[in-house]
Amino acid sequence: MGLFGQNYENAGVGIAKNAPKKKGFFRFMEIFGRKFWKMIGLNLLYSAFFLPLIGAVTLYFLSLQGKFPAGLPTTLIIAALVILFAVLFGPATAGHTKILRCYVMEKPVFMVHDFFKTFRSEFKNSCIVGLLDCLIACCIGAAAYVYPILIEQTGNKIFYVFFAIVLSVGLIVLMMNFYMFLMMISTTLSLKNVFKNSLSLAIIALKKNVITLLVFAAFVGIFVLIILYADLSVSFVALSLLPFIPASWIGLVICFNSYPIIQKYIINPYYEQRGEINPELLVETAESNPEEIVFEDMGGQEAPIVKKKASKGRKNGGSGKSGGHKGKIIS
Repeated sequence: MGLFGQNYENAGVGIAKNAPKKKGFFRFMEIFGRKFWKMIGLNLLYSAFFLPLIGAVTLYFLSLQGKFPAGLPTTLIIAALVILFAVLFGPATAGHTKILRCYVMEKPVFMVHDFFKTFRSEFKNSCIVGLLDCLIACCIGAAAYVYPILIEQTGNKIFYVFFAIVLSVGLIVLMMNFYMFLMMISTTLSLKNVFKNSLSLAIIALKKNVITLLVFAAFVGIFVLIILYADLSVSFVALSLLPFIPASWIGLVICFNSYPIIQKYIINPYYEQRGEINPELLVETAESNPEEIVFEDMGGQEAPIVKKKASKGRKNGGSGKSGGHKGKIIS
């Protein structure tokens, strides 16, 4: 059924399978536009796992203001909520990354099903990574609070060195995170090798990582500045957008920039050593060997089909069939 007129009821020539694909920024924007609403749903799903942390922070501030009874029970509840978040953060991020990688690779995916399937299958390793990330984030946050006070109180410049070392470690760990979850859901490497390869890629692909880091910093910086320094109404709007927007947008940028690097340095060399072809490249290989093609996609070559007008007193009915896609993804 057409949206605004009869032209929407006519079948066109289709989309050519071998049409040239856009590259770089233009391909990213094409994927972004096509998956925009799905990313909002994915962001909502991912944000649900931050509820324990939001609950812990809310209880903490309510207890400081005297609106919630302070004491050991409240402290234990806050601690339990924080631990619950730290445990769930890694597996949820693995599921989130899995969906975004499929978007970047333009592979079919069932959001909720594949999210929780990855959540369960990668729970152990991703939970460890998530706990380490939370621990490192707490250490960096504590250092950012303590070292400026020590510098002001003592005037000892050695604390500048310590502070710079902590920030440098934090940046390296952040760039490693561009690869760790992607590598976990894309390969069968052990956790030790995931850490090792992530550290190597954080250094080898430094230029690409700096670009990703700048985009990440811009997203986070804009939201933080708006929330802290804008008018109350504007800050409220920014906070209300958090469950819908930023995580999936940032994640898409990370997957778009980082997964090709994993393919280049981790996945493709593995298959080359075995004398095989990366399954993700099999379609391109088949297209380059016409003898292996059984059926030819005629998208972009078919004659347009114009729907005939129904005669008066009759109604045209029909049933549509949705095509299913099956394919193996390295996971």
